[in-house]
Amino acid sequence: MKIKDLLSKEGVSLNQTAADQGAAIDLMVALHDKVGNLNNKADFKAAIEAREAKGSTAVGMGIAVPHAKTAAVKKAGLVAITVPSGVDYKSLDNQPSKLLFMIAAPDGAADTHLEVLSKLMTMLMDQAFTKSLIEAKTPEEFIDLIDKQEDARDKKSAEKESSAPAPAKAGLKILGVTACPTGIAHTYMAAEALEQCAKEQGHSIKVETDGSGGAKNVLTDAEIAAADVIIIAADKNVEMGRFNGKKVIKASTADAIHHSSDLLARAASGDVPVYQHTGAISKSSSSMDNESAGRKAYKHLMNGVSHMLPFVIGGGILIAIAFLLDDYSIDPSNFGTNTPVAAWFKTIGGTAFGFMLPILAGFIAQSIADRPGLAVGFVGGALASTGATFASPGGGIPSAFLGALVAGFAAGYIVLAIRKITDGLPAALEGIKPVLIYPLCGIMIIGLVMCAINPLVGALNAWISGVLTGMSSGSIIVLGILLGAMMATDMGGPLNKAAYVFGTAALANQNETGYMIMAAVMVGGMVPPIAIALATIFFKNKFTEGERKSGPVNFIMGLCFITEGAIPFAAADPLHVIPSLMIGSGLAGALSMAFKCTLMAPHGGIFVFPVVGNVAMYLVALLVGSVAGAIMLGILKKNVNE
Repeated sequence: MKIKDLLSKEGVSLNQTAADQGAAIDLMVALHDKVGNLNNKADFKAAIEAREAKGSTAVGMGIAVPHAKTAAVKKAGLVAITVPSGVDYKSLDNQPSKLLFMIAAPDGAADTHLEVLSKLMTMLMDQAFTKSLIEAKTPEEFIDLIDKQEDARDKKSAEKESSAPAPAKAGLKILGVTACPTGIAHTYMAAEALEQCAKEQGHSIKVETDGSGGAKNVLTDAEIAAADVIIIAADKNVEMGRFNGKKVIKASTADAIHHSSDLLARAASGDVPVYQHTGAISKSSSSMDNESAGRKAYKHLMNGVSHMLPFVIGGGILIAIAFLLDDYSIDPSNFGTNTPVAAWFKTIGGTAFGFMLPILAGFIAQSIADRPGLAVGFVGGALASTGATFASPGGGIPSAFLGALVAGFAAGYIVLAIRKITDGLPAALEGIKPVLIYPLCGIMIIGLVMCAINPLVGALNAWISGVLTGMSSGSIIVLGILLGAMMATDMGGPLNKAAYVFGTAALANQNETGYMIMAAVMVGGMVPPIAIALATIFFKNKFTEGERKSGPVNFIMGLCFITEGAIPFAAADPLHVIPSLMIGSGLAGALSMAFKCTLMAPHGGIFVFPVVGNVAMYLVALLVGSVAGAIMLGILKKNVNE
């Protein structure tokens, strides 16, 4: 796609007069409407005015580039006017604007047409070129000037890419990041200004542009490590953790466009503070390029887990408070919601827990397929949580966190596949890919995948329940091992649910065996979070800094029988964490059975210990199982290199 594909002669109006900024906007909005770029003229004008309210888009040098990305736009397009006498467009340099382009981008649009428009923005940094546009006599001449300039620029870029790398220069190694809220104009003009100025001054420079179509020319970890100075020219937040310990100059895009020489002079002076980042530090995405498939999968997992943790911790503590404030004697089967205050805490905490699996799946998918993967992953995680099937799309057979893991990876690769398949579509359809094709096709396919998986989970659940029922008349020690291990296997999934339902059903028998089964089930569910909390304290090198910080919270959740506290750790490293927890929980279940501990309540953790039979030995079973699980984590988990 070329710029002239977005700019027709009917969209160019030369030698105009405009009394003020509002009049100029009216002229250009009318041109967009005339050439058929808009769905709703009034809404588009409102979006343009809203953007101007954040800061003038008159970038100086006689140029203004108003732009908006909104659903009021039917198709991406460009219009232009020249105002030889100038118009006060509230320019940053207080000079009148004579050359004005207005960009219309559909909401959610990305990629091709935005890259073309960004190229125009960089071309406008050539003052001789902009002067020739202002002096153009006809729309045809105006468009022809742009086309020739674009051809020359493309040829130059191709020669640059095919030529051998330039010898190292004596100047500084400078990196830059440019970003503006809309990501259409200023981002690219600032990058171009920095690159031109650095070239003139003999410095090497690479600039990452964080535009509407996503980050381009992304800085690598190696480049950051080798850089002398980093210039952040941004009007919105950018990822700063990767620049920790480097000399960093912070500026606006306007500073980069108009005062790039000042920024580079400051960089050369050496008077630049070293940036010290506070908070988590994430690696650049480019650092994954040369990594193994396993390492990449781990990073995708961690992206989901790190976003899920706040929901687990916040929701889990609120549920624990609910148990603390409730009265068990009112109705043991509803422990946690018997009193209004307890019910409030449990409901709010439960709501936070409800986001856990969609967040996990959504951000795994986002790590794989970038922003288009997010919605598909969210839906996949939600379907894993509700247990939707073809026969019952409303849910009923949840596949829980293991299903969410499958959903996250499936969603990410589904979106990548859709991108690949749609690569050959006409460029004019680029705008509707992220707002229609990716989410529509992606959500439909992930729905089919999850509706196929969840019935298999249901069949497994029914089979397990039958096996457990058959075992209840045999060895209770073996049954205790099995129930405990199942509670730690998938934490809310089919195996966990089968064990818990079997335990609560056993309560209905109102005999000692039934109460022993429930006790084994609960202790098996209490062990995983406590084992992880112990392991984060005694085996620090096995966990990331974030995991170590959140680990102690698992003491609370484990003591409250909130097994889900272990999910983030299991999701991050399932092959080593789940077997460790199964061993600890299985041992606790066996000891509970061996000591003939009983429990007449279906839930509550330590808050129902007053009704546990042989409570002292029940505590022993819990402690031994937790320590065993922690030791297994220390043995099986690999050291973490952060």
